[in-house]
Amino acid sequence: MRTVGIIGMGHVGATVAYTLFTHGMVDDLILIDKNEDKVNAEYNDLHDTLARNDSYVNVRKQDWDGLEDADIIITAFGDIAASVKTGDRFGEFDLNAKNAKEVGADIKESGFHGVLINISNPCDAITQILQKTSGLKKNRVFGTGTFLDTARVQRIIGEKLGQDPRNVEGFVLGEHGSSQFTAWSTVRVNNKIALQLFSEDEQEKISEQSNKNSFIVAKGKGYTSYAIATCAVRLVQAVFSDARLYCPVSVYNPEFKTYIGYPAIIGRDGIEEVVELKLTSNEREKLQGAADKIKEHLEQLSK
Repeated sequence: MRTVGIIGMGHVGATVAYTLFTHGMVDDLILIDKNEDKVNAEYNDLHDTLARNDSYVNVRKQDWDGLEDADIIITAFGDIAASVKTGDRFGEFDLNAKNAKEVGADIKESGFHGVLINISNPCDAITQILQKTSGLKKNRVFGTGTFLDTARVQRIIGEKLGQDPRNVEGFVLGEHGSSQFTAWSTVRVNNKIALQLFSEDEQEKISEQSNKNSFIVAKGKGYTSYAIATCAVRLVQAVFSDARLYCPVSVYNPEFKTYIGYPAIIGRDGIEEVVELKLTSNEREKLQGAADKIKEHLEQLSK
């Protein structure tokens, strides 16, 4: 039985639930949220779909005890309005740090021993808090991180070159936020080195646009949902099928002593391996700067 619990039934959590439900990717789905009316609405809306859905899914609500036997938990709590207002995902930090401590403790109490995938922002910092408070091993807790930011860069480069974005390889690294950066030394398009395809000015504009695009979406409709939910669902697939998917996520990197956007292998046990990259000195400086920013915010919690 494939069981997924989703904690936080806002726009993102609900989109993840709907996608898993309609694509037949789960047998059991547990919906949890502080807002009883919202979780009840999503529960009933999904149940009304059963007579027309391609597969049957057992949907439960507010079943914390049921998480003990769940395979995967997805955390998607938060208030995106705070990020949109400030233009920085750390705008949600105070609220979500508090939420993460509570949720992590509740997950620990439930006896959950599966894989936890965090979406809540600021993703890297919140993933670290969830790992510590849940008591789960570091390899069993990771976040969507720069998986989405990398997809945005793939899209932009693909559009500029008239290519399917899946033809674009490479990574956006660092914080899932303002200090993220495109590691251009890793980028290839149909096996062509991207550094030879774009000028330095073009590279900078592409990198900036990938972060701006998220706020264009959020300001236009008040939130983001489809792209980030698709990333989360792809990671769920990788865990269930033991796919050993190679992609950037928010992973604990012992070199930087924090969770940060970096490539890893995703399989049945979560993080199967962190894959070391040969970065330029400039890229390493940017990665260190992103790690420092994440750690500075986390250090504030202990003061």
